[in-house]
Amino acid sequence: MRVAIIDIGTNTVNLLIVDTRDDGSYNIICSTKETARLGKGGINDGLIAPDAIKRGLDAIDKHIATIAQVGGVDRIVAIGTSALRSAINADEFAAAVKQRHGFDIRVISGVEEAQMVFDGVKQVLPLGMSRVLILDIGGGSCEFIIANKDGIAWRHSYEVGMSRVLDKFKPSNPITAKQIRDIEAYFRGGTQGLYDALREFPTSTLIGTSGSFDTMAALVAARNHPLLNVKLSTSYEIPLPCFEETYRKIITSTTEQRAAMKHMDPARVELIVPGAIFINFVIAEARIEQLYQCSFALKQGAVCQIINGNL
Repeated sequence: MRVAIIDIGTNTVNLLIVDTRDDGSYNIICSTKETARLGKGGINDGLIAPDAIKRGLDAIDKHIATIAQVGGVDRIVAIGTSALRSAINADEFAAAVKQRHGFDIRVISGVEEAQMVFDGVKQVLPLGMSRVLILDIGGGSCEFIIANKDGIAWRHSYEVGMSRVLDKFKPSNPITAKQIRDIEAYFRGGTQGLYDALREFPTSTLIGTSGSFDTMAALVAARNHPLLNVKLSTSYEIPLPCFEETYRKIITSTTEQRAAMKHMDPARVELIVPGAIFINFVIAEARIEQLYQCSFALKQGAVCQIINGNL
């Protein structure tokens, strides 16, 4: 069966097309993304702004065109996350999608999102007895999962996404030390319960997924492994000294300087600042000793759930 997953995030609308096999495996046919910034201008007010609705619909239109071009798709599964969970006018956006393209959007809870992220990560990163902390950084929410090969010990979704940070703090160019402290205080206040979980289920390994980690891995690799294309890898170890060096460059740079960095994703020029601050914050708070980026997350986890008949 050929399935198309449309992952409607707060910043990006992702598309993954796969062919599932009878043995439970699958083959990736197409993977692409469109920047929609659904959360811009309204995320902290619980609204999707009119221009954001247009960007979101345009992004989905492009993905539908890609689906038609690829052809043979038997099923489209559209998944909405934080921006649609928290917006009082999410139904307006969903109705417009339904009218244009004939499919519904399934808005999932934060706990469901965390489960899908875990189901994606475990496909490409073999987990052992030692627990790991998995972190998916989104535009509207961030999902934390503590797990090992036996499954999830603890998971939680926090509404501290990077689009929320940009909208709330409006960092200067470059960001100031005081703004960084204020953002860290916001993260600390917005992730209550994480620290109790880390005391109960200690770990020194952080596995990060989605845009901020993908961008960080690309920036680190550009300097340390210039012949490696991390977009072709399912995971990449980021040595902590290399992260620290890249983090310092990001927080001391202007928008223009970041845009000129090798392998910088143009859609992440602004978002990578709070993203890097959050990664650095979690590393310090959780006393992380090993850091990995993983390219498999919600979309691939959704495929796993579809194959198992759970989605």
